[in-house]
Amino acid sequence: MTETLLTNARLIDPEAGTESLGWLRIAGGRIAGIGAGDAPGEGLDCNGQCLAPGIVDIGVKVSEPGERHKESFASAGRAAAAGGVTTMVTRPDTDPAIDSPEILEFVERRASADAPVNVLPMAALTKGRAGREMTEIGFLLDAGAVAFTDCDAVVTDTKVLGRALTYARSLGALVVTHIQEPGLSAGAAATSGKFASLRGLPAVSPMAERMGLDRDLSLVEMTGVRLHVDQVTSARALPPLRRAKANGLDVTAGIGIHHLTLNELDIADYRTFFKLKPPLRSEEDRLAMVAAVADGLIDIIGSFHTPQDEESKRLPFEEAASGAVALETLLPAALRLVHAGALDLPKLFAALALNPARRLGLEAGRLAEGAPADLVLFDPDAPFVLDRFALRSKSKNTPFDGARMQGKVLGTWVGGARVFPEAEA
Repeated sequence: MTETLLTNARLIDPEAGTESLGWLRIAGGRIAGIGAGDAPGEGLDCNGQCLAPGIVDIGVKVSEPGERHKESFASAGRAAAAGGVTTMVTRPDTDPAIDSPEILEFVERRASADAPVNVLPMAALTKGRAGREMTEIGFLLDAGAVAFTDCDAVVTDTKVLGRALTYARSLGALVVTHIQEPGLSAGAAATSGKFASLRGLPAVSPMAERMGLDRDLSLVEMTGVRLHVDQVTSARALPPLRRAKANGLDVTAGIGIHHLTLNELDIADYRTFFKLKPPLRSEEDRLAMVAAVADGLIDIIGSFHTPQDEESKRLPFEEAASGAVALETLLPAALRLVHAGALDLPKLFAALALNPARRLGLEAGRLAEGAPADLVLFDPDAPFVLDRFALRSKSKNTPFDGARMQGKVLGTWVGGARVFPEAEA
């Protein structure tokens, strides 16, 4: 049994909420020992850099099947390893949608063969993500689906959604919803307000998010389903979320890294890399979201990695495809919140690793003896200027192109095997 001893590491423990200098031993793919102070032998000297649980990233778009030219499991897996993401929880908004056991099994085989990190697929909640007929949730669970979602294709028929949630509840399945009132949101490219009006962009009020959340929380109360809300991005959505949690509903909430670190002013030059769904919000909303992550109201931070090819983005702003790649930029972008004093490292990794692992019932996300040795070693202060063409993703649509960032991944381990840097795997 091969062993690896990591010494002189700044251990980031999100479960205990601590960071301390110490050592960690890997054996049999798991953490075999961990302690403070001097290590019990010689090993890989981490030089005082941060060692944390690997990121569990909920909501990654990998464009297989159907659009492999945008992103494959091989390219997404390399990008994830370089970004410290040890588990990708992938979305079913592919072409065709992942709505049958056969398609799910294809995805699992491809991911297992090509990706150096863990891949856990979500499946569609309704067939074809069309919102008319629920998928075979039981069979998909048996085939390995970890959650069910129609992504940004909001189910408008409340009766259909209610039935699907009731069935999911009977099976103990987790459902992930996207909270936008679809009628108000249709065609929107920005958040409504003076800025969007001055730019002449079709916009949507943040109330569309509040309205979508109110509906979904009512259905949770009716059905008792386990629900994760994928993107809460506006301050108006926080009060009902807080009430739902206080009332004991089984609800968690997430947010994408771009909505925590960018705001609506970033679209001033009509750069389509900043076109996201939901659109970027006001600075007041951004600060409210950061505070909600800090106090635990928003549980999970994700990349919402959405690869788009050049042809999809080289269009007028309102016609361009939404989304940005973020597997490699998730950690350095999130460290902006640490450098700004808004979060400490244990709180950040609770949102990046511990909380998503717990929500999915995984053992990962912890620095504890017996936990999987899914780890990331990083220098939180290393400065660099991002070059999008250096990204390992096939698509290069990042809003951080040319941005000054801090935080470099030095090593990534999955199941005790080093997967980044690739030459040392």
